[in-house]
Amino acid sequence: MKTRALLLMLVGAGCSQLMPVKDKAVHHLLEPIAPDRSLKATSPAIAVNRASLPGYLDAEPLVTRRDGVLVTSDIDLWAEPLDDGISRVVAANLSRLTGSMNIQPVQRFTTLDYTHLLELRIAQFENDSASGMVLRGAWRLQPVTGADASEHAFRITVPLAADSTDVKSRVKAMNEALLRLAREIPMP
Repeated sequence: MKTRALLLMLVGAGCSQLMPVKDKAVHHLLEPIAPDRSLKATSPAIAVNRASLPGYLDAEPLVTRRDGVLVTSDIDLWAEPLDDGISRVVAANLSRLTGSMNIQPVQRFTTLDYTHLLELRIAQFENDSASGMVLRGAWRLQPVTGADASEHAFRITVPLAADSTDVKSRVKAMNEALLRLAREIPMP
C-alpha cells in the first residue's frame, strides 16, 4: 500500500512539471515616429549600417539605470536585436524626413546602390538618474567614394515624466531620441 501511494505521489509530481507555463515576457519594438509621408524620391541613397553597441546593451533584456546601477529585466525583452532596431528606426525616420525610398538598413540593399553609409556608434542608451532617456554616441556619414568623413558626437536627452516608470514610457522616449538623432544628421 505504501509503495502504491509513493508511486502515485511520484506520478503526480511528474505530471505537474509537464503543465504548460505561461510566458510572462513582454517583447518591445522600437518604432519610427517621424510623420509618415509618401516616399517618391530616389536620393539621398543611404545605407544605415548596423549600430555598434556597448556589451551591456547588446542583450535581449531591456536595461534600466537605477541609482547608478544597471538593471536588466527578466520580463521586458527586445523583440529584435537592439542594434538592428536602432538601424531600422533611424533609416525609417530619415526616409520619412527626406521622402527618399533609398534610405534603408545596409542588409536590405541587394547591390551597392547607395552613395553614403551611415555608421552609428552608440555609447549609452538608457535612462539616467535625472529622469531622462539618454542616447549618446557618434555618427559618421561616409561617402562610398571619396575621402573619409569625420565623426560627429551627439548626446540627446528626452525627459521622462516623474511618474513614468513603466517600460512603455521608456521605449516611447527611446523612439523620440532616435527621431531627434535622425534630425541632427544632415543629408547629402
